[in-house]
Amino acid sequence: MKGRVEVIIGAQWGDEGKGRVVDALGSRVDIFARYQGGANAGHTVIVEGKKYVFHLLPSGMLYPCKICVIGNGVVIDPEQLLNELRELQDQGKDRARLVISGAAHVVMPYHKKLDTAQENQRGKGRKIGTTGRGIGPAYVDKYSRCGVRVEDLLDADSLREKLEYNLDEKNLFLSKIYGEEPLPFNEVFEQAVEWGKALAPYVGDASLVIGEAIREGRGVLFEGAQGTLLDVDHGTYPYVTSSSPVAAGGCVGLGVGPSAVDRVIGVVKAYCTRVGEGPFPTEDGGENGNRLREKGWEYGATTGRPRRCGWLDLVALRYAVRVNGMSSIALTKLDVLTGFERIPVCTGYEIDGKAEEHFPSGAHRQWKAKPVYGFLDGWNEDLSACTEFGQLPLQARKYVEYIETACGVPVNLVGVGPGRDQTILRNF
Repeated sequence: MKGRVEVIIGAQWGDEGKGRVVDALGSRVDIFARYQGGANAGHTVIVEGKKYVFHLLPSGMLYPCKICVIGNGVVIDPEQLLNELRELQDQGKDRARLVISGAAHVVMPYHKKLDTAQENQRGKGRKIGTTGRGIGPAYVDKYSRCGVRVEDLLDADSLREKLEYNLDEKNLFLSKIYGEEPLPFNEVFEQAVEWGKALAPYVGDASLVIGEAIREGRGVLFEGAQGTLLDVDHGTYPYVTSSSPVAAGGCVGLGVGPSAVDRVIGVVKAYCTRVGEGPFPTEDGGENGNRLREKGWEYGATTGRPRRCGWLDLVALRYAVRVNGMSSIALTKLDVLTGFERIPVCTGYEIDGKAEEHFPSGAHRQWKAKPVYGFLDGWNEDLSACTEFGQLPLQARKYVEYIETACGVPVNLVGVGPGRDQTILRNF
C-alpha cells in the first residue's frame, strides 16, 4: 500500500503561513519533512495560545508520536537547530522523533561572515536583502563540491580535511577582499566537533525513512520554506533565495521520486507581502499598506523586519499554480481583510504600455509591471469564530470563490485567525 504524500509550498514571496497550515493538517500525517532552505526561514505555529517559531525544525515537532525529517536539501545551522531543540525540551514539547539527513550541508561560521561582507559590498541599490544567516555561501560551497555535510561532523578526520581546505580559501577572501579578520582553525574545528556529538543521535538516512513510510501506507507531508517567487530558478532573480522552494524541490531535497507525490497544496495569503529587496507589483506604500501590516502583524519571524505589504496578485498566483502543479490552495489571513470597504485584486499587468496577463520573466520587466486592479466588496463581520465555510459573510465567501475561479484550483483550507483551531477545511 502506498501512503499519501502531500507537498506544502509557498505560492507567493514566503511568509504565507505555511507553518500553521502544516500544523492544521498534522493530525492525519505520520511524517513531516523539511526539504530546503535554512535558518533564514521562520514558521510560526500557535497552539493553545502560545506561539512557537521554527527556523529549521519541521512544524510537526509539537505533535506526539510523529517523525520529523530534515532532508538533504536543507542547509543546517547547528547552533540554531540545537537552540530550537533545547527550547522545546525545556518546555516538554519535543514530542516528535527527529531524523536529520547526514547528506544535509552545514552552515559554518565563515559562511555567515561572508554573507554579511558580500551584502555590504554590494552597496546601496544593489543589495539583495539577505538575512546574513550564511545560507547563500553554504549553498555555493555545496555546488562547488567543497561543503561540509552533517555526516562530516561525525568524522573528525573528514572534518579536519575539509575545514583545512575551506578555511585557507575563506580566510583569504575575508582578509584580502573584505578586510575582515580571519577565523582560527582550532576554534572552528572544536566547535564543529561538539556540534557533531550533539547531533549524532538524530542523524540518519532521511530518504530511506520517507521511502519506507510511503511503502507502509503512512501519510507524509513535505514542507517547504520561503515561496515560489523566491525560487532561485523561477523567482524574481536575483532577488531570490538560494534554493528551490517549488514543489519539485521537495523530491530533490528529500530523495523521493516525483511519482510519489499525490497532492501539491499552495499556501496563499489573502493579500501579498514581501521581505527584502526586489520587484513587488502590487505593493501599497500608503495608508492601506500600513494597515495590512499592523492588522496582520507583518514582521519577519526570523529578522523582525517589517514586511512590504500589498494586494493579492492573481498574475503571480496563476504562475505559481503552473510552476508547482498546484492541486489545492490553502488561503490564510482572510480575517486581516475585514473592515476594508473595497478590496483591490490584481488581474493583469501593464508593461511599457502593453497589457500582460502572464508573469514576466526577468527582473527588468518585473520592475516595470504596473498592476491592473479589479475591486471586490469587503465585509465588516468578525471571522475569527467561523468554523465552516457557510458561516463566513457572503462577501468573504465571494472573495474565496473569486480566487478559485481565477486560478482554476479549489481553496480547500481557509485561515480566519492565527490559532490551530481557526482553520476552515473544505473537502479536504
